[in-house]
Amino acid sequence: MTHVVTEACVRCKYTDCVDVCPVDCFREGPNFLAIDPDECIDCAVCIPECPVNAILPEEDVPADQQVYIQLNADLAKSWPSITKRKSPLPDAEEWKDRKNKLSEIVR
Repeated sequence: MTHVVTEACVRCKYTDCVDVCPVDCFREGPNFLAIDPDECIDCAVCIPECPVNAILPEEDVPADQQVYIQLNADLAKSWPSITKRKSPLPDAEEWKDRKNKLSEIVR
């Protein structure tokens, strides 16, 4: 199994998780992070670091967010690796609790 970045990350992009990842499995897009399922070792150290609880084990992804499992895998193929923490997006606080953000992902 792998871990999955879900909807809560969209338009927030907190990168606290990146600092603790021992295998550099995070990939960075313009307004979302993805986890490369081929690199993730399922260690779970990233989960408590996410301030918006956007990272879940694949088996715990809710039914309404299952699309994020394949989305992480697809985006990880073309997005660059991120290995250092960065500032969140400027309007992250406004977006962190919003729902139905899938259409907001900039690819």
